[in-house]
Amino acid sequence: MRLALREAAKAARRGEVPVGSILVIGGEVVGRGYNTREKGHDPTAHAEIHAIRRAAKKQKSWRLSGSTLVVTLEPCIQCVGAALLARIETVVFGCRDPKGGALGSVVDLRAVPGVNHQLSVVGDVLSDECSAALTSFFRDLRRKKRATK
Repeated sequence: MRLALREAAKAARRGEVPVGSILVIGGEVVGRGYNTREKGHDPTAHAEIHAIRRAAKKQKSWRLSGSTLVVTLEPCIQCVGAALLARIETVVFGCRDPKGGALGSVVDLRAVPGVNHQLSVVGDVLSDECSAALTSFFRDLRRKKRATK
């Protein structure tokens, strides 16, 4: 999770929402990413998507069986869907997302009948640190907006 937090810090420095992710197979980081939605004007440019794409490219396979996706914020519907499609074994996340989390906070995609792959989930890992990164980012953003008024 500390590596994912480093990725989140990269996002924050670039004015992006500080969410970071790594993907691990056999103890090796094979993918990493951070949010780039603002810079790329791309609603799909989430940290998890970047990490999954990089890992798949490095592994030369879209099947990432036996892998663990680590992300600082509970993944959204898109990212859980991508994890399921990539056959990721485990998702580890930092803090919960009460507005968009798809592993229990808003919806739990693992409970959808007929899904042909199951994820193991470990939540609330370094939750306070992950939450603080987001809180600090949005507090600073609100300050900047007030200062420009």
